[in-house]
Amino acid sequence: MIIIVQLLTVYSYIVLARVLMSWIPLDRSNPTIDRIVQFLYDATEPVLQPIREALPPMGGFDLSPLVVFFGINVLSRILLSL
Repeated sequence: MIIIVQLLTVYSYIVLARVLMSWIPLDRSNPTIDRIVQFLYDATEPVLQPIREALPPMGGFDLSPLVVFFGINVLSRILLSL
């Protein structure tokens, strides 16, 4: 169970990196930065997109990362209590 919780923690850091990346203008012409950005999108979009579609519009704010953070927290607590 500890390994799963650690993987969930790593995934939450990946989601956090994606959120922070969206606030910073990046030069995507740099191949290294482009690969990092593409990895973050590829790793998080399958989880964020369904949540984004299920949430009502919030005036341009994307709250799907908050739902993911909350879900990871709840799931981690449940796993640790077993």
